[in-house]
Amino acid sequence: MRRARWIAPWKDSLEKPSIYHCISRVVERRYAFGVEEKEKFRMFMRMYENFSGCRVLSYCIMSNHIHLLVEVPPKPVEGFSDDVFLKRLSALYSKAFVADVAVQIHEARHEGGVEGGNPERVEEIKARFSYRMHDLGQFMKGLLQRFTQWFNGQHKRKGRLWEDRFKSVIVESGTAARMIAAYIDLNPVRAGMVEEPADYRWSSYGEAVGGRVKDCGLTRLKGNGKKAREGLVRAIMSDDPSVGFDAMMWKGASRDYRRLMDMALERKPSNANAVVRSIQVEKSLECRGDRGEKRLGELSMAKILRKKVRYFSDGAVIGSKEFVNEAFTAARERFSERRKDGARKMRGIGKGTGGTLWSVRDLRVRV
Repeated sequence: MRRARWIAPWKDSLEKPSIYHCISRVVERRYAFGVEEKEKFRMFMRMYENFSGCRVLSYCIMSNHIHLLVEVPPKPVEGFSDDVFLKRLSALYSKAFVADVAVQIHEARHEGGVEGGNPERVEEIKARFSYRMHDLGQFMKGLLQRFTQWFNGQHKRKGRLWEDRFKSVIVESGTAARMIAAYIDLNPVRAGMVEEPADYRWSSYGEAVGGRVKDCGLTRLKGNGKKAREGLVRAIMSDDPSVGFDAMMWKGASRDYRRLMDMALERKPSNANAVVRSIQVEKSLECRGDRGEKRLGELSMAKILRKKVRYFSDGAVIGSKEFVNEAFTAARERFSERRKDGARKMRGIGKGTGGTLWSVRDLRVRV
C-alpha cells in the first residue's frame, strides 16, 4: 500500500506559502522529448495552471524528465464565483462544454422560481470540477496524464510514459525557493546542452528572458513570457509577503537571480558595465539588513548548484532548521518513535549550504 503523499501541513494558510519541487522521469530514462514534445508539455502545463489555480514558479523540461517548482495557494474560503469558475473551466474544456455547464448553473440559480434558486445544486455542479483545483496531486496527475495521452497518440504507442509517481519535496519560501528555482533553471547547463541558461527555451528563465517582442518601436511582454516572469518573481522574492506574481518587478528581481546563477557557474561579469552592476547589487544587498545578509549568504553557497544536489529531489522537506522541524512535528506519525527531531544537516555537496538549508531525510549514498 502506497503511503499518502506528504503535503505541507499549512496548505490552507494565507500567510505561509505551500511550495513543492516536483520531478517526473520518463520510463527507463528514455530520451523521448524533442522540440515538439517540449512545446506541447509547456502548453499543457500552462493550461492546467490556469485551470487549477496552482502556480508554476520555475520549471525545466528536459529530454527525459521534468522539474517544476509549484506553489499551491489555498482555495478561496468563499468559493469560486460563477464567472471565475467558468473561466477556469475554459482553460481545459471546449466552448460548447463550458457553455453547457453555464446553462446548468443558470438553471440551478433560478430553480423553482425563487430568489437564489437551488444553491446546493450549484455547488454540486461546481464540485465535479473544483476538487481538482488548488491540489498538487490533481494538478500533476492531470498534467502528466494529458501529456501522455497526446504523446501516445502522436507516437502510436500504448502504456505508461512516466516512471511510477512523481516525486515532490516541500520547499520553504525565501532562500530554499530561490536556490531550487535556480537549480532547476541550471539543469540544461549542468547537462551540457547549453552554456548559458537563457539559451534554453524550455525553462522558466529561458522563457522569461526570451518573452519580449517589439511592437511599433515599443517593447511588450508576450503572454507566456509574462507568466514565466511572474513565477520567477514570486520564487525570487517569496520571503516578502507583500510580493505576489508581478511581472513588473522582473527587472530588479532578475538582477539578483542572474547574479546567483553566475556565481553558481563561477562566472565573472564580461564587461565594465556588468562589473558596475554586480558591485551595485552586492552593495544593495549589504544595505538590506537581514534580507541582504541572506542573499549574500546564498551567493557564497551558489557553487553547489553546479552539480546535482540529491537533497533537492529526495530530501522530502528543504528549508531552515525551524521549517523542517515544524513539518516533521506536524507529520510525526511518518517516523519511528526513536526519531526525536526532523532537521538533518546536508552531507556531500549539500555541505556547501553551510547549515542554511536542512533536509528531513538523512541521505547517505551518492549525495
